[in-house]
Amino acid sequence: MDKFLDDMEREKPIRFTSQQLWIATDNFANLLGSGGFGAVYKGMFSNGTMVAVKVLYGSSDKRIEEQFMAENLRALVYEYMENGSLDKFLFGEDKKLGFQQLRAIAVGTAKGIAYLHEECQHRIIHYDIKPGNVLLDAKFLPKVADFGLAKLCNRENTHVKMTGGRGTPGYAAPELWAPFAVTHKCDVYSFGMLLFEIIGKRRNLARNVPESQEWFPTWVWKMVETSNSVELMMVCGFEDKDQDTTERMMKTALWCVQHRPESRPSMSIVVKMLEGALEIPTPPNPFPAYLMESNVVPNNNNISSSTTWTNTSFL
Repeated sequence: MDKFLDDMEREKPIRFTSQQLWIATDNFANLLGSGGFGAVYKGMFSNGTMVAVKVLYGSSDKRIEEQFMAENLRALVYEYMENGSLDKFLFGEDKKLGFQQLRAIAVGTAKGIAYLHEECQHRIIHYDIKPGNVLLDAKFLPKVADFGLAKLCNRENTHVKMTGGRGTPGYAAPELWAPFAVTHKCDVYSFGMLLFEIIGKRRNLARNVPESQEWFPTWVWKMVETSNSVELMMVCGFEDKDQDTTERMMKTALWCVQHRPESRPSMSIVVKMLEGALEIPTPPNPFPAYLMESNVVPNNNNISSSTTWTNTSFL
């Protein structure tokens, strides 16, 4: 019992003083980046532990120095992720990640989202899954980050009412832009869009490619529909030995972005799909006809799919 209580104690969040954070960040000298909710600084504690300190906006209208002097600095301290966010490895010049590493990152990210949806005491809907919010440690193990838009909900409440638009265009599910209650399946959709970009090692919408490939998800659908994964592998630079895994990732992504939320698999099923523990049925076309012809990024148009995950193994 004593060991259990000690373990529980260690799991509690640690409170740091403003002075500790001031010293650890060397007067907030090393800015790593900033977003809508705060600025992130690199720091190191006296025991050598590297951290990322996010100073929250809105806690005060004063500068950091003034907040420190007044002892009202509000900040979150995170594990420092040495390799930064996934987007720089997908869209930047440093594309050193190989196919198996990218697949492992996809599986790891799916497991992280499945944990938020299915294993936490209260379900957590992230609302902003995208490459910039997947951080990589020194071994390129992924962790889902930036919960500024996230929402806790009871598992009994299958639908959550929205008070405003959430998510990032291009990744956000169609229902997030409509005046209706949403489910955790909006994260599944966003993961599908992320998975397309992992497969292509490019942004889903690109202008520097042949017109037929401008919007990558519709091109992937055409490859699946015509059983032509070989062409996609050539374009993406994959090896023949990775064909089965590539096809599995393509089908998984297409299932994730089905327009109807109930047609999307749960994230635990997505994990099994990616790991090869389930046979993946051929997905229906998630995109309307006009998109297939013009490669326009989808909006809130009504797209339907007749397939739902009714088998208990896919819930």
